[in-house]
Amino acid sequence: MTPTLMHLPWRRPEHFADRPFVSDVSRALTYAEFAEWVEAAAEQFADRGVGPGSVVAVMLPNRVELLVCLAAAWRVGAAATPINHAFTAYEADFQINDADAALVVGSDEATPTAGRPVLLVDDLQRLSRGTLAQPQTAPADLALLVYTSGTTGQPKGVMLDHANLDAMSAMLAERLVLGPDDRCLLFLPLFHSNAIFVSFLTPARVGAQTQIMERFTVGGFFETVDEFRPTYFSAVPTIYSMLVSSPGTADFGSVRFGVCGAAPVSEELLIATEERFGFGLVEGYGLTEGSCASCVNPVDGVRKLGTVGPAMPGQEVAIMSPEGELLPAGERGEVVIRGANVMVGYLQRPDESAATIRDGWLHTGDVGILDEDGYLRIVDRIKDLIIRGGENIYPKEIEVVISGHPGVLEVAVVGLPDPTYGEKVVAHVVAYPDVDITVDALLQRCRDHLTKVKVPAEVHVVGALPKNPVGKIDKPSLRRQALDLDDRSN
Repeated sequence: MTPTLMHLPWRRPEHFADRPFVSDVSRALTYAEFAEWVEAAAEQFADRGVGPGSVVAVMLPNRVELLVCLAAAWRVGAAATPINHAFTAYEADFQINDADAALVVGSDEATPTAGRPVLLVDDLQRLSRGTLAQPQTAPADLALLVYTSGTTGQPKGVMLDHANLDAMSAMLAERLVLGPDDRCLLFLPLFHSNAIFVSFLTPARVGAQTQIMERFTVGGFFETVDEFRPTYFSAVPTIYSMLVSSPGTADFGSVRFGVCGAAPVSEELLIATEERFGFGLVEGYGLTEGSCASCVNPVDGVRKLGTVGPAMPGQEVAIMSPEGELLPAGERGEVVIRGANVMVGYLQRPDESAATIRDGWLHTGDVGILDEDGYLRIVDRIKDLIIRGGENIYPKEIEVVISGHPGVLEVAVVGLPDPTYGEKVVAHVVAYPDVDITVDALLQRCRDHLTKVKVPAEVHVVGALPKNPVGKIDKPSLRRQALDLDDRSN
């Protein structure tokens, strides 16, 4: 058995020793201090029966201790499943039970436990007794159970092993050109793979430093940028929209780039962010089922706006027809992914695992096109396809046109039932603060840029769009809300 934890720098503190590693509003740790705390917490876990094959559920807001608990679980050969700190007891109990957690680490006595043993975060030991044997973790041992958002049904536990963690962090370090002098500002939620990989495991791998914000606020972000002087951070389009529309600012002279992912972003927002703050955004694309990222525009190289960049090092990204044929550049089809980053499968869901990973290819459910240089453009989600009178309509194409209006902050297009055409196109638009936009202006823009069948039957200017816990627009919820509104108006 070949140990794999040695690729994690806190297992080798002599390589970085007193270098700053991770901090939040309460504390700052060097690599050696983090390693000591992980060892002590792992001993506590072992005292409570946690060992190889166990799962530790961690339900904490963004803070240093959350990372300590993830690493402590790995230290004793267990897996970790991070839980959204804002979950209700019903939601948290589902994940705890589905993962069959042996231990729950929580903030206080109100933490949902589903009847499992609990360890409160304030009771975590800091000093190791030196009682644990050396880890003997194999690459195929389960490391993370990251649960999907559940917007298309019951949440599923995505199984990522140590080989996935090793591969994904190495791929990101190479594509983002990260080194020990980098400083990452982490504010995305740590129950999601983006923050775990882009802002924790990857900077840790190269000896860089991470500053944790418990949650994102515009004012807090600007203040922390001034104080911490990050070289990069990762965010979703909604956050960049909020920053661009804010009158506040900070000194971004230290920032080499920002990563933008988790949801489609308009070219207008990418350009506006760079013009406003002076750093470029590298748009990326990936799924939890692919560990984190499969395509990212290069930091030092050609960034093609409107694409999510070429495949990550060590991955294959291809376009496949419904018949399973790999298609040439320029052809539209399903995006499929192959590489050491692809998940083991869904926990206790063999049929869904087999349907998602076929012949070694991870089927994403996304429609895309590869250009001659291998840059991927996402067209839409297969399940979001609108069929109107026999015509296939991709909502993202309409969203791109509407988002080109300077007053549009966010837009989501969905299909609703129509008695004549089967489905009708309905757009929901959020304006920038203090900006007036009219439905007529948006419809005219659509008529100017789209064929008649793609022009929305309805445009609604709304105050906000429903979001899932990661910040993506929740289209299933939006459809349900729109259907309820349709029913009440008929």
